[in-house]
Amino acid sequence: MPSFDIVSQVDAQEVENALQQTIKEITTRYDFKGSKTTLVNEKPVITITTDDKYKLEQVVIVLKSKMVRRQVDPKVLDFAVVENASGGLVRQKVTVRQGVEVELGRKIVKMIKESKLKVQAAIQGDLVRVTGKNRDDLQQVIALLKETDFDIPLQFINFRE
Repeated sequence: MPSFDIVSQVDAQEVENALQQTIKEITTRYDFKGSKTTLVNEKPVITITTDDKYKLEQVVIVLKSKMVRRQVDPKVLDFAVVENASGGLVRQKVTVRQGVEVELGRKIVKMIKESKLKVQAAIQGDLVRVTGKNRDDLQQVIALLKETDFDIPLQFINFRE
């Protein structure tokens, strides 16, 4: 029976490369001279600490642009609220999301069932497995999910006959 898996995966090495490029650019930018800006990668959380909210916004813009350049979708970044840190600094935690969360998995399964296609969808950990008798039905499910905009990027892997 044909099947495929719906996942949301991020290449951790590309995230690390984008983070290193962001740090390198910030250390060379004129508007960050003398600032106390740091980026710390405590996988899967990146902690950004800087002088004020304006500089924090600039760091986020640079980080997102470096992620795009490394073919990492910026939708995987989950930004927490900005909090005050000691010494008059501001801090923001950014979580790199991996896997399909249960809530999103339920939404995907419900959408597939409402489409009236002859397939079955089941949540298995951090992925959703879709099985059906006909390969064309599975391809229609993929097309349906690609049309829908989710808050994380989805990949379709392990397509089996």
